[in-house]
Amino acid sequence: SKSTGPGLKWPAGRAWSWAYRRNAQDPEATLWTQGTFSWLLSCSRAIQTTAVCRKNRAARVRVRKGDKPVTYEQAHPPHYIAHRKGWLSLHTSNLDGEGGAAERTLEDVFIRKFIYGTFHGCLANEIVLKRRANVLVICAVFLQRLPAYKLYFLVGYTETLLSFLYKCPVRLEVQTVPERVIYKYL
Repeated sequence: SKSTGPGLKWPAGRAWSWAYRRNAQDPEATLWTQGTFSWLLSCSRAIQTTAVCRKNRAARVRVRKGDKPVTYEQAHPPHYIAHRKGWLSLHTSNLDGEGGAAERTLEDVFIRKFIYGTFHGCLANEIVLKRRANVLVICAVFLQRLPAYKLYFLVGYTETLLSFLYKCPVRLEVQTVPERVIYKYL
């Protein structure tokens, strides 16, 4: 027989059922009729009262031995957005009564993946997307790993293709740095 908890045994080869447990000839049925079952029910219906932690714990960089370099965006946890760091997507769809927030989020995900794929290994920091009226402005900081003529070609290619896909003017504001800027080590 299998053990199911403190002092409870299941007979081997039998499936658990209400009719079996309520059988008066079963010596273990007395446990269920003497209040153990009601005690288990009361435990499952108890309410948990713990303090609420209103901080996002998923997207933060874990503290290690102090050998991992992180940027300014990575060093601050997500609950510091709008306090110590800015939003990475600026648009008016999240205002009260405005529609299209879900579409903007999907567009942001596609644009970020497109930029990551086009400029593979060249991004020094996160991409900031700004929507101003009908213009989409993409701000990025790149590492100087590509020759200038290839970088200019990829910038023009990205602006043209995204303008065609989204049917609005797209402008890339690009800065280059010789190496990744390290804010601190975690």
